[in-house]
Amino acid sequence: MSLRGRMIAFAGGDGVSISAYHVEPEGPRRGGLVLIQEIFGVTDHIRELCDGFAADGFEVIAPSLYDREHPDFRADYTPEDIDRAKKLATAHPVDTSLADIARCVALLRRKGPVYVTGYCYGGSMSWLAACRIEGIAAASAYYGRLIPEHADERPLCPVILHFGERDASIPLQGVEKVKAAHPSVPVYIYPAGHGFNSDRRTDYDAGCAALARARTLELFAANA
Repeated sequence: MSLRGRMIAFAGGDGVSISAYHVEPEGPRRGGLVLIQEIFGVTDHIRELCDGFAADGFEVIAPSLYDREHPDFRADYTPEDIDRAKKLATAHPVDTSLADIARCVALLRRKGPVYVTGYCYGGSMSWLAACRIEGIAAASAYYGRLIPEHADERPLCPVILHFGERDASIPLQGVEKVKAAHPSVPVYIYPAGHGFNSDRRTDYDAGCAALARARTLELFAANA
C-alpha cells in the first residue's frame, strides 16, 4: 500500500518538538481525527489506518508519542520488539501522552469537530483523552488495557469501547467493571483476541475489524 500522508513536526504539550503522521482528507472534510498508536509506535500499520480514515473524509494526525525517549520508534511483533515496546510504554508518562494528544486536538479544532481513536496503548489513551481533554466530539477506544484501571473516570464526550473476549491481557471481569461503571457507554465485545484490528497480528479478525470500524464511523457521524 502506498502511503498518502507525510511526517510533520509540531510542538507537543511541553513545547518539545515531536513528529506526527499527517494526512489530508479525500473529498469533503468530515472532521479531524487524532489516531493514537499501539505500543509499537507510528508504524506502517498505523499510517495505513490513518490513510483509511482520510479516504473517509477525515484530516488525521497520529502523534509519535515516544519521540522524547526514542525518536521515530517503530517496532515489529517479534517477542524482542514486543518487550522493547512494553518497556517504553511503561516508562513513558501518561500525562505527557495526553498533553500531546490535547495539542493535536487543538490544532484540528480550528477547522471543525475533532474525534479520537486508538488501539492497544492508544485505546487506553483514547479513553483517558475522552475523560480529561475538553473539545473532543467523540472517541472510539480499542482494547485499552488501562481502561478498567480508570473505570472511575467520567467521559466528557460520547465514547464507544471495543474489546476481544479472548484477550488474555484484558480479563472480561475488567470489561464488566467498565460496563457496570458506565451503563450508558456502548461496550462491544468481539469473538477475537487482543489486536484483532491489526492485519499484522495473529489475532487479526477481518470481520470484527470491519464491524468495529463501521461502529466507529457511525459514532463520528452521529456527533458531527
